[in-house]
Amino acid sequence: MDSGVETVGLVLHPRKQVGESVATIQRWAAHAGAKVLAREQDRDRVPPGVDVVSDDEFQRRVRGVVALGGDGTMLGAMRLVADRPVPVLGVNHGNLGFLVEVTPSGLEEALAQLARGDFTVEQHGCLVAETAGAELATGYGFNDVVLARLGRTGALSVDLAVNDLRYGYYRCDAVVLSTPNGSTAYNYAAGGPVLSPSAACTVITPVAPMAGISRAVVLGAGDHVSLTVAADSAPVAVDVDGTAAGELGAGDVLTARLRVDAAEVVRLDAGAHAGRSRVKLSLLDLPLRRDQLLELIPAELRQEAAEISARRSGAGGPLG
Repeated sequence: MDSGVETVGLVLHPRKQVGESVATIQRWAAHAGAKVLAREQDRDRVPPGVDVVSDDEFQRRVRGVVALGGDGTMLGAMRLVADRPVPVLGVNHGNLGFLVEVTPSGLEEALAQLARGDFTVEQHGCLVAETAGAELATGYGFNDVVLARLGRTGALSVDLAVNDLRYGYYRCDAVVLSTPNGSTAYNYAAGGPVLSPSAACTVITPVAPMAGISRAVVLGAGDHVSLTVAADSAPVAVDVDGTAAGELGAGDVLTARLRVDAAEVVRLDAGAHAGRSRVKLSLLDLPLRRDQLLELIPAELRQEAAEISARRSGAGGPLG
């Protein structure tokens, strides 16, 4: 997505009201001489002037994508163009939002910044998952690929092999294969390590282990993982980035490898985004000292607080 962009694609949250953002993008595109595309599933949610095309044509034609939603919408947009990565800008119509950077009120200025070429592109890796004996609805996991027991009874039982060498087995409620960016999601909740986004690696973490491998294992980018469903396993559900992707039975094999160049995420202010991410990570109980917490408050708010405190002190305190 650059100043010469010809075609921008829209990926919409399935339920959020995003009409004002779509209108903002249309105005920008008209001024820039760009064309706006949407997918067939969003035909009834976009106004005249937005061309509605099939997913295949969308993937073939877009030179940039704007995802209107939360992190789930952003992940869906990244998966959609993973076979031909193009820059993806996230506009936060969701809640927490680790990936999305722009607010709806800031979209107009963000688009102007894009037109000036004043942005960077952040590379994101994904897990490419494939199966022998079953079919996956999607095989690109930018956060994680999860194997979990299907139903409430029994336990998941799978054998682990790395680069065709057998390393043991898991007997647990679920096994989480995570990318570095996804390490703060289900992997973290299951007790796995937080990985640096700059690390080219994969982490495998068992959930509620009962036997076999009981700790998280970190593997290199070039390692190929195979998980074979054992004969005594409960039926297995496969989720990719929190979306149901398929089911596995005894003898089925899921393989996964890290692809480091699967997506391009637009960053308009990488420093500000990193600061917001620190705030969000602090909600996950990552320990910060008092002075480190103060660093998360924007400078202008710290200055305002200091001025208020100084005025109160000069007046003899709060009751003066």
